[in-house]
Amino acid sequence: MTDNELRIGCVVMAAGNARRFGDNKLAEEVGGRSLIRRTLEAVPAGRFCAVVVVTQYPEVEDLARSFGFLPVWNPHPDWGISHTIRLGLEALEDCGAAMFLVSDQPLLRRETVAAEVDFFRRHPDRLVGLGHGGVRGNPCIFPARFFPELLALREDCGGSTVIRRHENDLLLFETAAEELEDVDTRRALRALREREQPV
Repeated sequence: MTDNELRIGCVVMAAGNARRFGDNKLAEEVGGRSLIRRTLEAVPAGRFCAVVVVTQYPEVEDLARSFGFLPVWNPHPDWGISHTIRLGLEALEDCGAAMFLVSDQPLLRRETVAAEVDFFRRHPDRLVGLGHGGVRGNPCIFPARFFPELLALREDCGGSTVIRRHENDLLLFETAAEELEDVDTRRALRALREREQPV
């Protein structure tokens, strides 16, 4: 299989309980658009053979369908991020690689994600993560040879667990620091909203 024939799937992880935030942060808005809408808008669908959105929220299911993406229901978000990863991978068929996106990076741009996928196609045997200044962030792309390790994860162990075992296989695709910012707390959300307000 050539790199042009490589089928890459995308898993949007939107099932977490957001314990640090306090409730469903995906419905919170920045610049008039919810975090989950901004996430789905950042997915360059044409770069992927399939896009699945793993969630525990009916409103996210509906939004995913409106984008033409496949919603995957997670009935056990309390089982941790590993269960979301498993559900996402199992929903992707015959993919040679998978990108995992988190749903709380509201400044992530579709053009950046598309460029990261194109970069991965030039290095299809490597792990690729979005990064800034040598620091890795999300999203990350995993070749299929790492799928067994991803499927073996348990509880709140995520893809970083696999990446740490294979640091020599990791390449970073450089982007602006702001695109890597996530909204883990209400304080972070307030700060982001203040910065994004028009002057």
